[in-house]
Amino acid sequence: MNFHKLRITTGISIKHSKYFSSIAKAELPATFVKDDVEYVPERDKSGLRPQHKNVLLETMPYNEAHSWIHLTEKYQRSLYGRYGGKSKVNPQICFGTLAERTKAQERQAITQPETLPEILEKLRITKAAKQAAIKDREDAILKKLEKLEQWKADLNAKVAKRKADAAAAIQRKERLIEEVRRHFGFKVDTRDERFKEMLEQKEKEDKRKQKEAKRKVKEEKMMAKLVQKTN
Repeated sequence: MNFHKLRITTGISIKHSKYFSSIAKAELPATFVKDDVEYVPERDKSGLRPQHKNVLLETMPYNEAHSWIHLTEKYQRSLYGRYGGKSKVNPQICFGTLAERTKAQERQAITQPETLPEILEKLRITKAAKQAAIKDREDAILKKLEKLEQWKADLNAKVAKRKADAAAAIQRKERLIEEVRRHFGFKVDTRDERFKEMLEQKEKEDKRKQKEAKRKVKEEKMMAKLVQKTN
């Protein structure tokens, strides 16, 4: 029985000793810097070349020229445009030489003969003309809208007059037909030649009476105007 207890306690102590020994191995003791020891730097695992890594870190890719391309004006201008003063490039090269500027001016004189103020003035005149045309059109529309009600009234009056004239013509035709029938004293077929002749005479006489009535109305209006002027 005592031997069994000894085995249990021994097993527990062995387990605890293994646990604490693992903790002790994980925590290494502090060490001091030694001058006679050569330290090995950590390896760069990115696989990038130094110049590419510098571009990624937004620094100068090269501290000195590695190719003839790095000495060209185009490359130097791009360096100054991206890194500014850190590139140690003279910003004067960004403006070009006198010969380049002269050539650019000659090209611009051919492709774009007008100066910037002239272009702006032309645009201003064009814009003002468009705005004036729009305003004139809007004013014309407003004037037409003001006359719209009068146009509606005139159109309705014309339509009513045409309807009245058509109804009067129908009534006049019926009246003439009735007069012709009364002239014969009996019912006559409208297709009869005698009926047609008499109806034509009646129509001519009726037209003459209408002209006479219109003439009298016109004379009366003229006389009224004259009287009004004399007064």
